[in-house]
Amino acid sequence: MPRVKRGTVRRAKRKKLLGLAKGYYANKSKLYRAAKESVDTALKYAFVGRRRKKRDFRRLWVVRINAAARENGLTYGQLMAGLKASGSTLDRKSLSELAIASPAAFARLAKTAADARPAPRTTAAAAKPAPVKKAAATK
Repeated sequence: MPRVKRGTVRRAKRKKLLGLAKGYYANKSKLYRAAKESVDTALKYAFVGRRRKKRDFRRLWVVRINAAARENGLTYGQLMAGLKASGSTLDRKSLSELAIASPAAFARLAKTAADARPAPRTTAAAAKPAPVKKAAATK
């Protein structure tokens, strides 16, 4: 196999990586090996963080919608079931913004959801009759 010296490719690769590590503490921004480890870790956390952000925002929206729904006499689940039954296509982000910016409009939406909400289901335990106790057999 022929010998490969890499030349400018090595320098460009290292310069690019040290550029990504700019602003890191002490050797992590100056020495290649330390910088590479730090950049790899940072990119890993950035990847995870982009997915985590979606979860965190959805949780925030649900909390806001729940608070606004309870002010209108509904729980979050009842509100969402009613909106689905009424055919509303608003997503959680829009509902959350509506709850903050325009409580009156959200109240009208909650009223629509309450009217369209399906009847509550009875549980299987409530529908079954109570078990009959048998007398203990004696010998």
